[in-house]
Amino acid sequence: MASRPAHSPPVRVRAAKARDLDALVELESQVFATDRLSRRSLRRFLTSPSALFLVAEGVGLAGTAIVLFRPGSAVARLYSIAVAPHMSGKGVAKRLLRAAERSARQRGCDTMRLEVHETNHAAIARYRKQGYEEFGRHRRYYDDGGDALRFHKKLVRGQ
Repeated sequence: MASRPAHSPPVRVRAAKARDLDALVELESQVFATDRLSRRSLRRFLTSPSALFLVAEGVGLAGTAIVLFRPGSAVARLYSIAVAPHMSGKGVAKRLLRAAERSARQRGCDTMRLEVHETNHAAIARYRKQGYEEFGRHRRYYDDGGDALRFHKKLVRGQ
């Protein structure tokens, strides 16, 4: 097992729980200037059978990912991924993305789709590095009028 750099605290990914709600609301306000999920929406995702809500714990809440599933569909949708500012650049998004993909495969999905703001260059680079390909665009998708780039990836067992 590779050793972890001294500056990088261990991060554990797990299913979100109702007791995480206050920290989830706080993370939304820290990470997103627009298009924030409300407390009510976060609570709904925590209990929805068609959603998987993951949290990464490190020094406090390190990040979150929400994956949505449609009955009878082999396509999962990465609805949201957020990393706490104090954990940026420490591999949290990559860990959450891998956990989301693994969970989607376990639910019988063979494709993951997502949207990302056209100006979020770090996320776009991360998705491309992880094997996602751009396949479309939603014009004026976000509250600030920005376009969403659409990406997808075939999920392969063992990845």
